[in-house]
Amino acid sequence: MSADSFAALGVPGKLVQALRNSGIESPFPIQTATLPDSLAGRDVLGRGRTGSGKTVAFSLPTVVRLSESKAVRKPGAPRALILVPTRELAAQVNETIAPLAKAMNMTTLVVVGGVKINPQINALRNGVDILVATPGRLEDLMKQRFAKLDQVEVTVLDEADHMADLGFLPIVKRLLDATPKNGQRLLFSATIDASVDVLVKRYLSSPVTHSVDSAESPVPAMTHHVMNVTSDHKPSVVKELVSGEGRTLAFTRTKYGAKKLARQLTAAGIPAVDLHGNLSQNARVRNLAAFSDGSVRVLVATDIAARGIHVDGVSLVVHVDPPAEHKAYLHRSGRTARAGAEGIVITVGTPDQRNDVRSLMKLAAISPTMHSVIPGDEVIRSLVGPAAPFVKPTPVQIESADAPRRPIAPRGGARNTPARPKAQQGRRR
Repeated sequence: MSADSFAALGVPGKLVQALRNSGIESPFPIQTATLPDSLAGRDVLGRGRTGSGKTVAFSLPTVVRLSESKAVRKPGAPRALILVPTRELAAQVNETIAPLAKAMNMTTLVVVGGVKINPQINALRNGVDILVATPGRLEDLMKQRFAKLDQVEVTVLDEADHMADLGFLPIVKRLLDATPKNGQRLLFSATIDASVDVLVKRYLSSPVTHSVDSAESPVPAMTHHVMNVTSDHKPSVVKELVSGEGRTLAFTRTKYGAKKLARQLTAAGIPAVDLHGNLSQNARVRNLAAFSDGSVRVLVATDIAARGIHVDGVSLVVHVDPPAEHKAYLHRSGRTARAGAEGIVITVGTPDQRNDVRSLMKLAAISPTMHSVIPGDEVIRSLVGPAAPFVKPTPVQIESADAPRRPIAPRGGARNTPARPKAQQGRRR
């Protein structure tokens, strides 16, 4: 038995096989560091960047603890709770933990806002072992007495720093107060600031702390570039940057900017979809799935969605609009160079942004390669690679909460969706 295997860390054979079936053969550093303590039942504070393997690190001890317990499922009373900040992250956490739970004859349920609540209520009534939830929807269900947390044996807070950034901490505290004090608690975060430290001191009992590649640490396999452009040249340069054959994630500062850029790229033959807070949950799931399965090559997102994007194989991150602060830069950039892969990060800056970009890089402890470019510059192609073939736009509708449906995003090989009748096109959703 290899010393660096999951079995050597104490993971049961059924779960080792379930991991292998999912393509996970050996543990990442955050898993090697935390599993001996978490599997032993200790409270753990894990600090590691996005993509470092935190989800498996807390999923395994959660499933193991429940499998060793004699407790049974009760209606409306989950046995384990995993709190996450975004709907996308909830879905992706469930993708990881559900096969592990199934291997041990357990059930999981995702509870998030933006979708109908009745199916969630019915599922809770049937009883669930592991509940993956966003704070707002879970509190709604508790207020309506469809859920209670008095049977929770393991509580996980994932991306606690992002929950703090989004203002969820008051709700998180109320939810944690509703869980048994003698339960095991695992908190994972990319950064540990004052607000997260409050949670640690209040809810974790003698926690064991493990820090592996925090968000403040630049990724060795990630290269950083700044491209200085004039405002007139910026749209053309951005189009060239995202035109490659690889999977590209582009960030804008506003929801409108994300929607507009995705439409412009699509019209230019570069399949793109947007991801931001104004989209309905179904549209967000559909757009993220299109990016994940390769139907589109470019995802244009805002900061609010950045933490919920966990897609492997993103080779390039483009900061179309430089973020306002360095933590956002590092979190955005962390969508590439995941799990040991290489990645390129490019920040596009106009003359009026030069000082802000310089300060941003200094605070992020990044020494980027600087370029002054114009459309067609050789350095763009050297970083992006050959341009992908032009894709003729097809009228697939991407739903938005603040605008009528329009044919904006191609889905390679997808069927055409009929346009809405003219009488409905002026209605706002």
